[in-house]
Amino acid sequence: MPHYISLWTWTDAGIKDVRETATRVERVKREFEKRGLNLEVYWTAGPYDGVGIMEAPDDESATAALLWLGSAGHVRTTTMRAFDANEMGRVVEKVHP
Repeated sequence: MPHYISLWTWTDAGIKDVRETATRVERVKREFEKRGLNLEVYWTAGPYDGVGIMEAPDDESATAALLWLGSAGHVRTTTMRAFDANEMGRVVEKVHP
């Protein structure tokens, strides 16, 4: 399954209810699982409040899940498609066929 890295920051609503962040993440993980996605979350210090590492069946499923997450109003995300070594090997083979 494709992997995605999401960097996230809290919105005003998210930081206001910061005490609920771990509970919210558990709810998000359950919702993502219903959609066929796997999510690991880490809170960070620095310019981003956290990072999510997600596996999804496809880009559309990942995008739908992230739109659902954003619509809740607690975080804003910046998401990138990530490639493991096997995937990157296939990509590089296409550089010079």
